[in-house]
Amino acid sequence: MVDRQRTIKEPVSFSGVGLHTGNPSTITFHPAPENYGYRFVRSDLANSPEIPALVDYVTDIARGTTISYDGASVHTVEHVLAALVGLQIDNCRMELSANEPPVGDGSALPFVEALQQTSIVEQSAPREYLVFDQPIRYTNEEKGVDLVALPNDDYRITVMIDYNNPALGSQHTGLFNLEKEFVTEFAPARTFCFLHEVEMLWDQGLIRGGNLDNAIVIVDREMSSDQLHALLQKLGVARNVVLGSSGILNNTQLRFKNEPARHKLLDLMGDLALVGVPMKAQILAARPGHASNIEFARKIRKHYEQKRLLRRYQPKRSDGAVLDVNAILKIMPHRFPFLMVDRIIEFDSEHNRIVGIKNVTINEPYFPGHFPVRPVMPGVLILEAMAQVGCILLLNVDGMYDASKLVFFMGINNAKFRKPVTPGDQLVLDVVMTGKRFNTIALHAKAYVAEQLVAEADLQAAVVDREA
Repeated sequence: MVDRQRTIKEPVSFSGVGLHTGNPSTITFHPAPENYGYRFVRSDLANSPEIPALVDYVTDIARGTTISYDGASVHTVEHVLAALVGLQIDNCRMELSANEPPVGDGSALPFVEALQQTSIVEQSAPREYLVFDQPIRYTNEEKGVDLVALPNDDYRITVMIDYNNPALGSQHTGLFNLEKEFVTEFAPARTFCFLHEVEMLWDQGLIRGGNLDNAIVIVDREMSSDQLHALLQKLGVARNVVLGSSGILNNTQLRFKNEPARHKLLDLMGDLALVGVPMKAQILAARPGHASNIEFARKIRKHYEQKRLLRRYQPKRSDGAVLDVNAILKIMPHRFPFLMVDRIIEFDSEHNRIVGIKNVTINEPYFPGHFPVRPVMPGVLILEAMAQVGCILLLNVDGMYDASKLVFFMGINNAKFRKPVTPGDQLVLDVVMTGKRFNTIALHAKAYVAEQLVAEADLQAAVVDREA
């Protein structure tokens, strides 16, 4: 795979109309500096606002992926992004003259061909990959959707679709080598829809730029010639069209026998580009669509942010610690005698859960007074240890907590102390975020000694500016 970041040598453009908006549009790909990523620029709007191509900014998934930032939006970004990923271009500034890229023939090939008009140049910065150390999964049982990213030393995608429709049936496809397969085997795969959807999409204000030259229409309903003519008139299609006998409207010739499955793989590539980093993974996808792709991308993005966060504070260790005390001291404002966390051993971004350790020794400054005859750790300090572990958890919650912030207690409910904690015990503090509203966080915390529950509580905390 590519070792260094890449961009393009000079600007190139492609023009047409947007698939859903029908607006005339020109996209111009520009070179971009290292670590820039992908950004769309609305040159038709005042001050030419930039929209980062990140899943954080997805605002709509109605038959395509829309991203928005600072009042500006771009619709149907997935084919453009798939072309960039497929050509392994890391940094690109995409200037648009409208709110949607041109659809071309409904595939990613027009964007690939535009980008191939210039050279792809290597930059100095190393290419950062998201390397998975555990599976990341998204499942929607109601819709039969299942997507999983598995650890792998390369980037591979396998897709299966099944619409329970005789006109399409079950199809599968797989991409195993970007350099050898993407341009010829997947970039040309065109978008598709079913005949029964066409009128509904039109009535929803979509497919204003769609026609039989940029979309495959799969015949899945009986329709008389008069009904078909009336529908085409409504859509503004003047040419003669027949239902045909191939299962494709007007007997349009497929570029691949499984072209719909290949296009779904293309869409998935584009949507996963919104994670914001190239991946080394085996992606397995059953019945993917934009809604599931984006939820899957959100989970992967969160996993990536956690890994990046932990790298920032903690060099790689071999002893099982996620964050040791030196890393914790970089994060927490607390110092002796009030730092109550010695180590973080687990950080689960998917479930907003963290596990920390507090080693309780006879040297704790409170033991001489609590109690001289029988030393017992005060319950309020167990709660404080829970809260401090929860504070570190907030680093992974939408960037709520950093060096410029402090976390204040707001409430303690349902606190229970089940067993005394004494010198020599090791507190294992298991904290889960149960709610978030603005800058207020709800946590449920449990403390264990030797796998026995010794305390638990519901905590509330507020994140405030340190200088306030």
